[in-house]
Amino acid sequence: MKRILFLFSDTGGGHRASANAIIEGLELEYPGQYETQMVDFLRYYSPPPLKYSPEIYPPLAKMKLVWKGAYAASNGLKRNQFVNHVSYPAMAHLSKKLIEENPADIIVSVHHFANWIIPRAMKRNPTPFVTVVTDMVSTHAIWYSPTADLIIVPTMQARNRGIRFGIEPDKLVVIGQPVSPVFSQDIGPKEKLRADLGWEPDRPVALLVGGGDGMGPLRKLVRSINEAELPVTLAVICGRNETLAHDLESLEWKIPHHIYGFTTEMPKYMKAADIFVTKAGPGSVSEAFICGLPIVMYSCMPGQEEGNVDYVLDGGAGIWAPKAKSTVEAVRQLATDHAMRKEYATASANLARPDAARGIARAIVGQLEASG
Repeated sequence: MKRILFLFSDTGGGHRASANAIIEGLELEYPGQYETQMVDFLRYYSPPPLKYSPEIYPPLAKMKLVWKGAYAASNGLKRNQFVNHVSYPAMAHLSKKLIEENPADIIVSVHHFANWIIPRAMKRNPTPFVTVVTDMVSTHAIWYSPTADLIIVPTMQARNRGIRFGIEPDKLVVIGQPVSPVFSQDIGPKEKLRADLGWEPDRPVALLVGGGDGMGPLRKLVRSINEAELPVTLAVICGRNETLAHDLESLEWKIPHHIYGFTTEMPKYMKAADIFVTKAGPGSVSEAFICGLPIVMYSCMPGQEEGNVDYVLDGGAGIWAPKAKSTVEAVRQLATDHAMRKEYATASANLARPDAARGIARAIVGQLEASG
């Protein structure tokens, strides 16, 4: 049985989720035919301080001006080549150790940091290397290493950026954002899902999320929506942020509400909802497309997620509402104007690529077979 090694790191939840989605796609397309392994290469095969990236990322992500400056300063082909050339000596030994300790027939990277260092370390062990770009539109140069055998991207915009960064066009293939195939499965009618969840049947439901760690301005947004007494049921996913969940439960509530912690049942919540209020992350936005949900975006990471906002707006699938007041107004509009809500929902569904994870799985296997 051939082995496929996935390189990721828990710097945000999207990289792990993408790898898991592709593995699900592999099992659906080729049941029992391939062995898969996931390795957090930054955690276990990087020197300090990179090995602590999963801990460093959350506070760093909150420093948006710093993040934006660093992103812009490093986002160029020659600058990126220089940074990777300088950093390689510190990474080389552990990268070679990773390859030796985790033998595979093909390596798949879903994290940008792996794309230059690991292929360089494989010179004596030329394992096929596939990059799956998990940013959607405004992708950083670090994603595009010319040493990759195949680079899979989610959008045509991401492909065009790869060409701009010097990648041969025939190495770039547009398939979509890797999202769990569960999102495209029929899990029952909306009315039954809502009844199972105990949600009110006579009000539109606004589902507000902040990722697995409950990051972002959720507390302020929830308070603002509640104080405005919007004609919605508000369902809030707090993730692992137990303090946030406790604080929200203790609010003086004026509208129907449901507060949840970390969940593995997002497809159920999203298919039962009418409006999706989220940060403009590629995974969340792509899931909303598949579920045909109007999207209200309250924030984005500078640099890599700014293009996601434009992509949603240009597609007519959502509203950019970066302040609590504008978020409240956007939810109010979608809640009270059924025709508007339906228009945004249709546009959102038109942008969906529900079979992307399975398509990526087929492309990986195709690359593996082509390599002999």
